[in-house]
Amino acid sequence: MIVTCKRFSWLTQAELYAILRLRAEVFVVEQNCAYQDVDGQDQDAWHMLGFVDDDLAAYARILKPGTQHTEPAIGRVVTSPKYRGKKLGKEIFAASLNQIKTLFPEQNVRIMAQVYLVNFYADFGFKIASEEFLEDGIPHVEMICSPS
Repeated sequence: MIVTCKRFSWLTQAELYAILRLRAEVFVVEQNCAYQDVDGQDQDAWHMLGFVDDDLAAYARILKPGTQHTEPAIGRVVTSPKYRGKKLGKEIFAASLNQIKTLFPEQNVRIMAQVYLVNFYADFGFKIASEEFLEDGIPHVEMICSPS
């Protein structure tokens, strides 16, 4: 997988379409969750795109401090159903953490994790930092990771 990081204005129309399509495919359709994915935060985010050939196989977005939390955040982490089981989610998430270290050195990183993925994020050093809560009907917790 080839991973690139782009600001919103650098995305091509085809890349933006692929991002929105993948996020809708997984977060809205597969998870049966009607919510507003296009939330006004994409325009000021960094977009991590993982391509296998011409397919968007994995994606995540990075939000600067103060957008969603006081810390920088990673969200919308997703792997295409077509590419699951190939550890591309780990690859895109690791690339996102590395990008944050460049953009916002020595800052904690906060995420809102679906509860069933707590162990996935714990493998990267994240620790639970909140009680469980529902986000769009799905159980989540906030998790935080200190720089290392």
